Amino acid sequence: MKYAGRLAVAAIAGVLSLAACGTDDNTTPSTATDTGAAAAPAASGDAQLSGTINAAGSSAQANAVDEWKKAFQSANPGVSINYQPSGSGAGVQAFIAGTVAFAGSDSALKEDEPAQADARCATGKAINLPMVVGPVAVVYNLPGVDGLQLSPKTIGGIFNSQITKWDDPAIKADNPDAQLPSTAIQAFHRSDESGTSDNFTKFLAATAEWPYEPGKAWPAEAKGQGAKGSDQIAASVKSTEGAISYVELSYAENSGLQKSKVANGSGEFVELTPESAGKTVEAATVEGTGNDLKMKIDYATSAAGAYPIVLVTYEITCEKGLSAEELPLVKSFLTYTASDEGQQVLTNLGYAPLPASLLTKVRTAVEAIS
Repeated sequence: MKYAGRLAVAAIAGVLSLAACGTDDNTTPSTATDTGAAAAPAASGDAQLSGTINAAGSSAQANAVDEWKKAFQSANPGVSINYQPSGSGAGVQAFIAGTVAFAGSDSALKEDEPAQADARCATGKAINLPMVVGPVAVVYNLPGVDGLQLSPKTIGGIFNSQITKWDDPAIKADNPDAQLPSTAIQAFHRSDESGTSDNFTKFLAATAEWPYEPGKAWPAEAKGQGAKGSDQIAASVKSTEGAISYVELSYAENSGLQKSKVANGSGEFVELTPESAGKTVEAATVEGTGNDLKMKIDYATSAAGAYPIVLVTYEITCEKGLSAEELPLVKSFLTYTASDEGQQVLTNLGYAPLPASLLTKVRTAVEAIS
């Protein structure tokens, strides 16, 4: 696939709409978003662009990065992109240590991390750039039980080892018409530090009387069974009858896992789709300043049809202070990932594009990298 001389197709209208939107005609060209800003062009092939981008972090975005790098490397054959899906925590630490040019993380820099990351950048500050919307599915393996519904309080009880059988009264109350077996619940969580765990526990803390501090590391007091990385979580659930866990939609779909409906703040049980997740992201606010686009998500949203467990995966890099070798590669690659073409790739992978208004801010921030 070659991108030289091409402008991206029309900017994504509305929040997290699928590219097709009920029609196969996506050929109408446009150079402006619905906010009036010029659409960012897809990455152009540059015969003089060469080198290696080393990056690491979120396994949640690994499938997106795989597709992006195929297209980008095809257009820029002199470039090699080496992304290690080591988990958000490990990726951030690698960025702080200066061993990678950017980190993928399912949560923004926090606590003492911004100061350490700024020090790594030397001449500027580190910025959080939202790039992928990854809805988090509550997946389960319970033969004969389809369309499972779970309230936040029930989910919290399961993952805090208080609800241990599938026919527990709390699950029955959420599913009055289901035939629930007495099978033991096998609750899996991420054993590595994970932005997915961070977002999932933030959801529980906001909605489910979760007694632990949200964080990338799973609280030992909650017990359960650990598995490293999104791929191992998906594999564990698939191979274990009675299992339940949390994993990004792309991994749930790739593994053919059942997904439960989750009740939002109004008590409505909502099926996970890019559109229903988008209604939650639409209400998110930007907490960062300038080109730092750290987001705050309302996990207790009461918006009709809103699926409440959503994460935004960031690319964390230096606004200023990348090395002379890293700068052109990182800026060109992120320009592509934030383009209409780069964002539309996500809809076929179990992710969703960024809302148009947020995408405009991301493009401005990428342009400012120097």
